[in-house]
Amino acid sequence: MKRHLLPLLSAVAMFAPPLWAAGEQIPNDKCLECHGDKDLTKDLPGGKKVSMFTDEAKLKTSVHGKAQCAECHKDLTAEHPDDAKAAKPVDCAGCHEKQSKSFGASVHGIALDKGNASAATCKDCHGNHEVFPRTSPRSKIHVTNLEKTCGECHTAEAEDVAASVHGQALSKGEGATCIDCHAEHKIVGLKDPSASFRTAETCSKCHASERINSRFKMPDDRVKTFFESYHGLAATGGSTMAANCASCHGYHKILRSANPDSTIHPAHLMTTCGKCHPGATQSFVGGKIHSNEAKGNETGVVVSRWVRNIYVVLIVVTVLLLGAHNGLAWWRKVAARRRAHGEMVTRMDRNQRFQHFTLMASFILLAVTGFALKFPNTWYAHLMGSEEIRRWIHRIAGLVLIGGGLYHIYYVAFTAAGRKLLRDLWPRWQDARDVMTNAGHLAMGKPKAQFGRFGYPEKIEYWAVVWGTVVMGVTGLAIWLKIDVTQWFPRWVIDVAVTIHYYEAILACLAIVIWHFYHVMFDPDVYPMNFAWLDGKVAKHWHEEEHPLEVEEEAEEK
Repeated sequence: MKRHLLPLLSAVAMFAPPLWAAGEQIPNDKCLECHGDKDLTKDLPGGKKVSMFTDEAKLKTSVHGKAQCAECHKDLTAEHPDDAKAAKPVDCAGCHEKQSKSFGASVHGIALDKGNASAATCKDCHGNHEVFPRTSPRSKIHVTNLEKTCGECHTAEAEDVAASVHGQALSKGEGATCIDCHAEHKIVGLKDPSASFRTAETCSKCHASERINSRFKMPDDRVKTFFESYHGLAATGGSTMAANCASCHGYHKILRSANPDSTIHPAHLMTTCGKCHPGATQSFVGGKIHSNEAKGNETGVVVSRWVRNIYVVLIVVTVLLLGAHNGLAWWRKVAARRRAHGEMVTRMDRNQRFQHFTLMASFILLAVTGFALKFPNTWYAHLMGSEEIRRWIHRIAGLVLIGGGLYHIYYVAFTAAGRKLLRDLWPRWQDARDVMTNAGHLAMGKPKAQFGRFGYPEKIEYWAVVWGTVVMGVTGLAIWLKIDVTQWFPRWVIDVAVTIHYYEAILACLAIVIWHFYHVMFDPDVYPMNFAWLDGKVAKHWHEEEHPLEVEEEAEEK
């Protein structure tokens, strides 16, 4: 039996389809039976031939050396090549999803989507089977090979770059390459007018670098002076017509101004500037484009510097005099208006005014110093001097706010005036009814609600301050003492505290501006402001109008 079984198994093994034909991956050795032949070619339309040879030794040294052919050529079956179906282009997105997505948004990817079969694909830049890391000198995208790789399609551009200051610097070991300007996978074009600001930003990446400027002996203010010029300001504002760096210096064949072929050589300036300024004269182009008033010693720069300094003094003196005049006039008129109100009544005692001032001062400091961190380029952020100063002003103001809150708890718990204040500010069902009554008054002119010492506007604000102080105090301390907090809680608790702290600050500031400022400043009945926070007093007729129930209560007590 065994004697007959062996030949039978041999026959099955010889004539049965291989296991990889039944769903298994095609092994590399099967592919290389054909593609390992150096003479294997494919006929292309027009009589041209292309090699189909794959060097196994080089394949194994590439980044895909451990991968199987079938992992990339997933469309091929066991019948290949007898089925006469050519391999489809490899979809690199299977492994390189992020890079493929970026490539799809590039000028190359968009061109492919529009049917341009000659547009570059992944293999055009990275190679077919011999794909090496970009750090390898054998890689097509190594810094020393990029010019040649891109030049396969962009011949003229590659020649211009080779002759430019960038190409010359690159030949000495360091210089801007194609991808430094155009990006890697999401290749962008920079000649389109819509790319004006993007072009300036691209050049800034290197030309704002102290290291690069120092190494290549270039001025360190070229980016700064450009963005301060009309061209830079207009480009930043979104203009697609304003000149950018490339408008003057060129795109690929960028040369030093001393080079006779440079677009910014004195002999060519009238032509270069004339592209945007027709009729530009020698006198017109004689000015400094990258003019630095702080450093230049040219006649125009010196005169401009003196004019600027004179105007700074003039502006300061003028503003101070005008401000002093109008400030005094405003105060005189406000004082006269308050005297015209007649009899005054006390609304806030000295202790309450002190608490209000502490709250107001700490709140303003916290808002300014907090948002200065979030928006470091604002004018008020620069007033801090340094991050160290800003941070400690913020922390001290936070401690003052918390201290004021703790004192207020003592005040409402252990003093008669404080307990009465808390009773009068305690929410009641009448407040809800007053809201409905005032809704009818504001919308349809019906009689308005009658308030006692405090109506719902003051109560809403008071309890909002209580809530905000607790939330900002707790989250602020957690952020400050994050090392101690993370001894007990996970790190994400700090991240959540930062989020709460920021958005609660926005909510508090908007509430103050929209709600509090209206009632104490912009309400026509108290404009320009309710001065009770200063002297504690309000006009008797206003008090009777706004808080009639309190007036009645005081009359009954007498």
